[in-house]
Amino acid sequence: MNSLLAIVIVIQVVTALIIIGLVLLQHGKGADMGAAFGSGASGSLFGATGSANFLSRSTAIAAGVFFVATLALSFLGSRTHSGGAGVMEQSQVPAKTQAAPAQQPAKAPGQSGDIPK
Repeated sequence: MNSLLAIVIVIQVVTALIIIGLVLLQHGKGADMGAAFGSGASGSLFGATGSANFLSRSTAIAAGVFFVATLALSFLGSRTHSGGAGVMEQSQVPAKTQAAPAQQPAKAPGQSGDIPK
């Protein structure tokens, strides 16, 4: 169970980093105007409009994977454990040791402890 939780956390973190990278690679709405004046975007790997479609679809897929990983984490985190709800309830209590018998206080010299009649 712990390994499944760790795998889902790794998937979520990697997907979040991929989303950050894809969003930073995308051009803003005003970037298309620069391509019309020969800024070199039309000669890119995906063409003038091909990169926008590819990056948008990749971002949507990564967002979907991130959403599914988030739902999986919430499902795995909401399951109740048999040990209790808190950390202290899951800890084991140490075995009880026998206490030493109580010692009587030492008597001062000359006292016998008996009450005279």
